Amino acid sequence: MASLTVRQIDEALKQQLRLRAARHGRSVEDEVRTILREAASDTETPPSPGSGPMPAAKPVAAKRVLLIVGGGIAAYKSLDLIRRMKERGLAVRCILTKAAEEFITPLSAGAITGERVFTDLFDPAHEFDVGHIRLAREADLIVVAPATADLMAKMANGLAGDLATAVLLATTAQILLAPAMNPRMWMNKATQRNLAQLIADGVATIGPNEGEMAESGERGLGRMAEPLEIAAGVEKILKLHGAPRPLKGKRILITAGPTHEPIDPVRYIANRSSGKQGYAIAIAAAAAGADVILVSGPVNVPKPQGVTVIDVESARDMLAAVERALPADVAIFAAAVADWRVANAGAQKIKKQAGAATPDLALTENPDILSTVAHRATGRPGLVIGFAAETENVLANAKAKLAKKGCDWILANDVSPATGIMGGDRNTIQLVTASGVEAWPPQSKEDAAATLIARIAAALNGEQN
Repeated sequence: MASLTVRQIDEALKQQLRLRAARHGRSVEDEVRTILREAASDTETPPSPGSGPMPAAKPVAAKRVLLIVGGGIAAYKSLDLIRRMKERGLAVRCILTKAAEEFITPLSAGAITGERVFTDLFDPAHEFDVGHIRLAREADLIVVAPATADLMAKMANGLAGDLATAVLLATTAQILLAPAMNPRMWMNKATQRNLAQLIADGVATIGPNEGEMAESGERGLGRMAEPLEIAAGVEKILKLHGAPRPLKGKRILITAGPTHEPIDPVRYIANRSSGKQGYAIAIAAAAAGADVILVSGPVNVPKPQGVTVIDVESARDMLAAVERALPADVAIFAAAVADWRVANAGAQKIKKQAGAATPDLALTENPDILSTVAHRATGRPGLVIGFAAETENVLANAKAKLAKKGCDWILANDVSPATGIMGGDRNTIQLVTASGVEAWPPQSKEDAAATLIARIAAALNGEQN
């Protein structure tokens, strides 16, 4: 066979071959060889009319998301975000800015996306066919997470000095930003001015959330929204009707956070619960298609999208809100409800008087919300789940609580100070049921929530636990 050459074909076909080769990162001759191999291996002939069934139709192409990762410490969350979006059947491509490569590598992002990761505007293999324009046009949605102050400023002012900003300037697709930065940077007038311009330009945003920053001792508004929150936002924008929604049509009631029991108008009894686990469960349940009612004590966690949130203060307020929210298919009591309250809270601020006796704060027991709902004669949810936050004898106390409260499942965790679970971002759970104990690995509270929702879906669908 003569040596392979492309000199004897017309210029228009040569150009098509060059473009195709550039897309696949091959030389033109290697691309021609690939085409010939594919043609040679395709020996089937089309069926004649009436000769048999036609080949099955090709599946509908997945929605395409282009994830642009900015250069912030929150970039590490982008790997989990890729996984969350792929779980929803999305095709994900990824661009890393130069600063993002200081936090994660193209290799790690590419291993999860299953595709090459793009980093350079002047990559000869892809810019041969104006690759940044192709990336901009082939996306149904562009997600920027984390969206740093620098990246938002460049977007607001139409700069295009690297691959990420060139794509953002060239696209006509919807853009979703997940801002992440230091609280002072977020509140800076320039950042807020840029944000207002981007919103006016039609860019959608999610977050930022309030919480601990990467810098020691820093806390405030600026944490990137959690991957499950961003994935839910993506799902809402793209209207992913094909995504798994195993809890569609189910009503789930969740409690979260602490309660505040007043001592007087300015003081209260509380605990260290952040509400993060309950909110993560609400987000995961909504993503699974459930109608979610979240009864929340006082927290500094943003209200999740697609969830009905009822704010309360005290244990008695929470019980009343829970009873009003019934009936429900599932009730999950993740709130850390105060066991006691002051029997006679002061109508005015209790003043400290020199030489006066210390005030006598008589305590009385609060209503037990989990037990009250679990023991309902009518309107009891089909599945009632409680939490056992313990500092010692975790399993023994959880098993005793399961029997005493009358609930179906208990999620037991060790919240002693050394674990960092109370108020932190990770959790280690043991699921206690009448049939035994199931230990879950240490994981983020978002992953613990996803695991719980998967177990609930399996139980409601009659699958073996």
